[in-house]
Amino acid sequence: MAVEAVSRRYGRAVALNGISLTLDAGEILAVLGDSGCGKSTLLRLIAGLDEPDAGEIRIDGHPVAGRGRSVPPEARGVGLMFQDYALFPHLTVLANVRFGLRRLDRAEGRRVALERLAEVGLADKAECYPGTLSGGEAQRVALARALAPRPRVLLLDEPFSNLDAGTRDRVRADTVLVLRQAGASAILVTHDAAEAVEVADRIALMRRGRLLQCGTAETLYRSPESPAAARALGAIVEISGHAVGGGIETPLGSLPRPSRIGEGAVRVCLRPEAIRIGPVGEGRPSRVLRRTFAGSNLRLELAVEGLDRSLLVTLPADAEPTDIVGISLVADRTLVFGDRARADDA
Repeated sequence: MAVEAVSRRYGRAVALNGISLTLDAGEILAVLGDSGCGKSTLLRLIAGLDEPDAGEIRIDGHPVAGRGRSVPPEARGVGLMFQDYALFPHLTVLANVRFGLRRLDRAEGRRVALERLAEVGLADKAECYPGTLSGGEAQRVALARALAPRPRVLLLDEPFSNLDAGTRDRVRADTVLVLRQAGASAILVTHDAAEAVEVADRIALMRRGRLLQCGTAETLYRSPESPAAARALGAIVEISGHAVGGGIETPLGSLPRPSRIGEGAVRVCLRPEAIRIGPVGEGRPSRVLRRTFAGSNLRLELAVEGLDRSLLVTLPADAEPTDIVGISLVADRTLVFGDRARADDA
């Protein structure tokens, strides 16, 4: 599947601005971003529930939307799994799964529906009604129904958000297993970075209707193209710096200047592994304002000369820092962005 330069406006509001993405056969792609960034609009356009103002969408190489063409939703070979599952309460579980198989005769439809229920471990619930199911069971029925016609692309819109934490982890793992076994090509919309990392082969980062970056979780974590992309996959500390000559000066110490960074003001983004805490005399002296026990970690709030606000860092829970510590940077773990990244991040 391919989305090429797709845009969508609602009045003056720009929901999508020139989005381009691809989805390979058997791939799970996560679309990650905050509420209102355009994730669900993108799914609606792919599903055929809305039409783009510009650009084109192709499935298996065939245009289905854009440039004067619009294939009806039922003819696109797209399955859609909604956040609230949208099961029919007056139909049995089996009838819900058979709903998308109406082109098959009754016996064949029943056989295929039972197969899909068996794949999600719910064959014994075939004659039950949705009202008798747990949240996790209802989610799996919705997945079986979406997969029943073997769609070319399966779209999942925040499918685990209504589940409690324990159930969510289990059902998510079961869902991924079913998708992998079925060889399904799927797009998962989520605002949960940990979920995107766990589930997806690649992650598309969206912000304000634009695509920030798309790649594997490792690529996005280690080589983000902007501060916004860096923030998307984990907590960071942001400090200002100044690049001159071969180095970058920051309140936490000096760094070598990457060749791609011009001289002048820069933004330095630090993940936890980029900050080293040691004894006084190693790095810049910093005063510990507060210690917070957080299970496997110890969180420190530090006052650092040259920073206009306190710095939050994480240490192993068994660490025993003194009231004054030394703080330094691990050069090869820092992320440095120039002025253009500042503008793109606005």
